[in-house]
Amino acid sequence: MLRFDSVCYNAPDDGADIIKGLSLDVNDGEILVVTGPNGGGKSTLARLAMGIIRPASGRILLDGEDITEKGITERARLGVGYAFQSPPRFKGLTVKRLLSIAAGGEVDDAECCRYLSRVGLCAADYLNRSLDATLSGGELKRIEVASLLIRGLRVAIYDEPEAGIDIWSFNMLVNAFATLGREKSGALMIISHQERVMQMADRIAVIADGTLADVGETKKMLPLLTDIFRKDCIKANGC
Repeated sequence: MLRFDSVCYNAPDDGADIIKGLSLDVNDGEILVVTGPNGGGKSTLARLAMGIIRPASGRILLDGEDITEKGITERARLGVGYAFQSPPRFKGLTVKRLLSIAAGGEVDDAECCRYLSRVGLCAADYLNRSLDATLSGGELKRIEVASLLIRGLRVAIYDEPEAGIDIWSFNMLVNAFATLGREKSGALMIISHQERVMQMADRIAVIADGTLADVGETKKMLPLLTDIFRKDCIKANGC
C-alpha cells in the first residue's frame, strides 16, 4: 500500500501551495483513479509518489516504510514504477533491451512477446526496433506500459496514459488496465479524465486546488463525475 500522509508541496519558483496537507491511500490489489480539474495537483501527486520531487512536509509510506526521503532509484528498487505522460525516446535502445532492463536481467524473445502482446503490439515487429522517432506516441505509450508490467511492481503509477495517443492505442491500454484489475497484483494509481478508465477503478479520488475533494467507490463517484463533466462540456461548447 502507498500512503500519502498530510503531504504538502510548494512550487519552487514562487512558493505557492500546490499540494495542501493531502492524505490518501492506494491500497494493494486496487485500481485507484485520480481525477479532477486541470492544475489541481494530480500530476504533482504522481511525481511525489515516484520521488521525482520531494514534499515540503508530510510523509509518503510504502507498506508502512517511510520513503519520503528516498530518490527515484531507491523507490524503483522497492517496486514503485512511473509511466510518463510523454515517454522518453532513446536512440539506439531496442524494445527488447528496454524490457530486459526493466525485468532486471536478460529476457528471451518469448517473454518479451508475452508482455508486448498484452498491450496489443505484434511483438515480432517490435523487439529489435529502437525507441526513437520511428515509433508513434501510441506505440511508445504501450511499450512503456509493457516495461512496467514486466517488473511486477508493488505500486504502478500512470500519469494520464490517454494523453496524445490514437483511439486504437487507447483501447489497448484500457484492455491492459482491465487485465491488471482482474489479476489484483500490486496497487495501481492512474491519473485520468477518461470515463472508460474510471469505470475500471475500484475507487476514484478527486483532487482539486491541491486537496482531496472527495474519494469513494466507483459506483458512488462515477455518476457524480459524469454529470460534472457533461456540464463542463456543455459550458465549453457554449450550449
